[in-house]
Amino acid sequence: MQNPEAKKLVSIKNLTLTFNAGKKNEKTALEDVSFDIYEGETFGLVGESGSGKTTLGRTVLKLYDPASGSIEFDGHDINKMKKKELADFRSKAQMIFQDPQASLNGRLTVSNILGEGLDEAGFTKNKEERRKKILELLHMVGLNEDHASRYPHEFSGGQKQRIGIARALAVQPKFVIADEPISALDVSVQAQVVNLLAKLQKEQGLTYLFIAHDLAMVKYLSDRIGVLHWGKLVELGTADQVYNHPLHPYTKSLLSAVPVPDPVKEKAHHVKSYDPSFEKDGQERHMVEMETGHFVLATDEEAAKYKADQK
Repeated sequence: MQNPEAKKLVSIKNLTLTFNAGKKNEKTALEDVSFDIYEGETFGLVGESGSGKTTLGRTVLKLYDPASGSIEFDGHDINKMKKKELADFRSKAQMIFQDPQASLNGRLTVSNILGEGLDEAGFTKNKEERRKKILELLHMVGLNEDHASRYPHEFSGGQKQRIGIARALAVQPKFVIADEPISALDVSVQAQVVNLLAKLQKEQGLTYLFIAHDLAMVKYLSDRIGVLHWGKLVELGTADQVYNHPLHPYTKSLLSAVPVPDPVKEKAHHVKSYDPSFEKDGQERHMVEMETGHFVLATDEEAAKYKADQK
């Protein structure tokens, strides 16, 4: 669980991102998104495909420039960072990508894939030190020395993702964005990778932004969860609050789609449909705190209704 005395590591305030601004195909990918991530916690971000999860993660790493709002990392606004500050930020914040095959250079051996980051950050002084560090990274993620000389196509999906995790951790980051790191893997391998992420977090004191569309997996790994829909944060709370006491109808719809591991119960399982039309009624909605730490995007009237429905 999150340490109540932990400090804010990432602070996102009123973040809005628009693609192709001023053109016919202008698209608002993120709209007025605000939340904090504390040191040592795992913040889960969920939502269906196209909701803006990956876009938000990439914006936090300054791969996209927001139209408005701010992102602070360790008290510093990343949009105001100069070259040296940005280089330092890049080593402290890393990303694990969704598709391990596409994110690894097929022309490089694992040794060179991991060594690139070490060389760029100046973490090793000579070839022997570089080799030792690469082997440490491989052992850290459950691979061995023989794997260093192989190419990505020689590995299974789970092994490739382990290489991706090792690459992200090579420069000793404080903060890791895991962008659906298990969605391309078999179910049995998913559990292995999630357990590895949890183990590494404990050992190295990492902070995660865990992006996924599987609420059940996010609940297992996360301290707090944010639910994103059409680029807006519609609900935010602890894993228990969001999973066991959902407020927003979109969150309820997502949860109803989680399969039940019981054939009898699954047969009677009903998925709740979600009608998003009310979101376009022109009314202004804001994040309302329904109980300590549990927020929902709503008008005052909707918030009162959500609270009544909980009773």
